[in-house]
Amino acid sequence: STQSTGHKTIMDMLKREKGVGDMVLLEEISETSLYKNILERYNADHIYTYIGPVVVSINPYKKIDIFTSQLQQAYRGRYYYEMPPHIYALADDSYRSMLQYKMNQCIIISGESGAGKTEASKIIMQYVSFVSGSGKDINRVKDQLLSSNPILEAFGNAKTLRNDNSSRFGKYMEIQFDYAGNPVGGLITVYLLEKSRVITRTLR
Repeated sequence: STQSTGHKTIMDMLKREKGVGDMVLLEEISETSLYKNILERYNADHIYTYIGPVVVSINPYKKIDIFTSQLQQAYRGRYYYEMPPHIYALADDSYRSMLQYKMNQCIIISGESGAGKTEASKIIMQYVSFVSGSGKDINRVKDQLLSSNPILEAFGNAKTLRNDNSSRFGKYMEIQFDYAGNPVGGLITVYLLEKSRVITRTLR
């Protein structure tokens, strides 16, 4: 079953967990200890590490089988400290807090070019789509939100020295929910478009 498969996958992740999942628990807090812990986890394909409520992610530059519907189900309704570090835990915590406290939630995704910011936003949207309700109108809104990124990328991405498909714009994405936690609308505000990068070609 999906549930048992997800449980087995989580158990496998726990067994091979390397380093310290939450760096506030490190015995020594220093630049060296932080770097060594992240490097150890990265070499074991653990691309997510916590610093308290903050999720640090490292772009693996390869496909890792940690974004499945089974894992989405495994993280659903679980507190982030119950599970191995994952962006699903962050997304679930925000979604659950919105429902529980009836308050707006905000996730800030930052990093340098090629760090994986655009991919992280897609993963969060996919998770919210997975855990929220379904229905004709709800599914239509979900499809529109998930389909919006490729359109923005088509007009706002460019090749850089670090990334062949770099987003040369920043965006604020707002998803609107009803009281049952179902997405009913969305708004994307694009700002800081690097026009010189997307309309001209860099000479080498």
